[in-house]
Amino acid sequence: MEIEINSKKNNPLINRTEVHFTINHKGESTPNREIVRSELAEKLNVKKEDVIVDNIHTSFGIQQIKGYAKIYNTVDNAKGWERSHILERNKLIEKKVKKEGEKKATEKPAAEEPPKREEAPAKEAPKEKVEAPAKPAEKPHVKEEHVKSEKPAEKKE
Repeated sequence: MEIEINSKKNNPLINRTEVHFTINHKGESTPNREIVRSELAEKLNVKKEDVIVDNIHTSFGIQQIKGYAKIYNTVDNAKGWERSHILERNKLIEKKVKKEGEKKATEKPAAEEPPKREEAPAKEAPKEKVEAPAKPAEKPHVKEEHVKSEKPAEKKE
């Protein structure tokens, strides 16, 4: 597996370095996010915890990965700036798990039958037809015809 750094940009405002990279993995399976993080950390001489892989794109038929990663100065700085799902993917935070009480409240038990309604013999009143209000009479559509003069226009000299 060979890692090639396409571009490396320092972002002092956010205290991070942004890296675009390409990985060639001929004869191997596609590496997962953890392997990519550790290889990038080794190549750039930083701690693995400081590397956040934002996205990885593979191409069909080519054993090559193109990706984008961010290297922060500290893990706390990364947790402050990154979105939670990206942190979960990079295993810096754990997924939020619903509590059992919440889970039971939201799920409907499959064994229970819905309560049956008691049907009382109700006398139905005959439904009356509701007529729509009458439309106003349409005005006849008359085209305005331009009155053509029989004489041709006179030429001015």
